[in-house]
Amino acid sequence: MLAPALTFPPELLLKAQGVRVAFFDVDGVLTDGGIYFTEAGETIKRFHTLDGHGLKLLQKAGITPAVITGRDSLPLRSRLKALGITHVHYGTEDKAPAAEATLKALGLQWHEAAAMGDDWPDLPVMRRCAFSCAPVNAHVEVRGLAHHVTTARGGEGAAREFCDLLLVASSQYGSLFNEAIT
Repeated sequence: MLAPALTFPPELLLKAQGVRVAFFDVDGVLTDGGIYFTEAGETIKRFHTLDGHGLKLLQKAGITPAVITGRDSLPLRSRLKALGITHVHYGTEDKAPAAEATLKALGLQWHEAAAMGDDWPDLPVMRRCAFSCAPVNAHVEVRGLAHHVTTARGGEGAAREFCDLLLVASSQYGSLFNEAIT
């Protein structure tokens, strides 16, 4: 058994304890926030594998990842399907009712939820959750509301940092880490 190198401040971990669902925005959180179009007008998205693996680890630990995004695209749908994420709301500008619907479907309450967002449409969900997180390149008001601001940028491992924090707070990070290295 190896001791993981990753640590977070105890007060942060206490705030994140008991989380059973984690809400994620897409553009600026799971992607770099850029919107890329081909000459044919198709949208292209860039996702980071660290973030994807973090979402899978949450599922393995019994924490449900849920996505609420203002946009919709085939690349996004393909990526979320590949990650096994089933609680998704596409093309949703008013995110709090979508989060409420997910909580109801899971039989959970706001005090069991965490959220990661980067811009104003994410604020209503973030402020209701027990724990909120923002990438370092999020809008200043979102960073100001968040309990934790990642060192990584959106689309470059920020979501993984959030996932790791939730896993440490749930006391499952060490066992998942040791399972991975054996």
